[in-house]
Amino acid sequence: MTKATIDPAEATHFGALAADWWNPKGSSAMLHRLNPVRLRYVRDSIDTHWGSARTELRPLAGRRALDVGCGAGLLAEPLARLGAEVTGIDAAPENIGAAEAHAAKAGLAVRYLAGEVEQLSGETFDLITAMEVIEHVTDPAAFVGALARLLAPGGLLIVSTPNRTPVSQLAMISLGEGLGMIPRGTHDWNKFVTPDEVTAHLAAAGLAVEDVTGLSLDPARGFVLGRDVRLNYLLRAVRN
Repeated sequence: MTKATIDPAEATHFGALAADWWNPKGSSAMLHRLNPVRLRYVRDSIDTHWGSARTELRPLAGRRALDVGCGAGLLAEPLARLGAEVTGIDAAPENIGAAEAHAAKAGLAVRYLAGEVEQLSGETFDLITAMEVIEHVTDPAAFVGALARLLAPGGLLIVSTPNRTPVSQLAMISLGEGLGMIPRGTHDWNKFVTPDEVTAHLAAAGLAVEDVTGLSLDPARGFVLGRDVRLNYLLRAVRN
């Protein structure tokens, strides 16, 4: 999501899905199933980092949040409801159009931008999220470096991404895309990034990982958080 890391083919692929992004039974159905679990991790991370109570309705009041690769706003809107001044940025202009329309209907003030994070040079954010994005860029190290430059002192970065394992290849590519549960062409398994690789990129950018939590699929309960990182994982990082 920097000028040097955006893959035009990836932007085109996701832009083509924009009109259906908010349909929980459409092409983004898997994201709708995944989003509540990601939100739970984000909320827990916010409370841990800033010491807010779980019962607090607007723990991000007075803070600036940036959602990178925001799509049509599935995460940006909840961040706004948590009190943040939210910016969402995405490489696909079609996604930004869908995001703006949905936020307007919801009565939420979210700043949406189409393009790369260099547009935000000179700004800083207390919370930065990049959910299922790093596996779609051309240079993960450069991408992480750009995020680190936008993170305010004392800020929090949260990343989620599929792990590069046989489990993720089977579940997300062979089954997920093969059976039509995920749009074909969404993932390139060779671009998946391991926790150790993300940690190394973050360290090179001056950030330290505080937590890595696995996200797995339980046949009975759906997506769950835990220690199993073979399919997907979330991590939070802060400045060293």
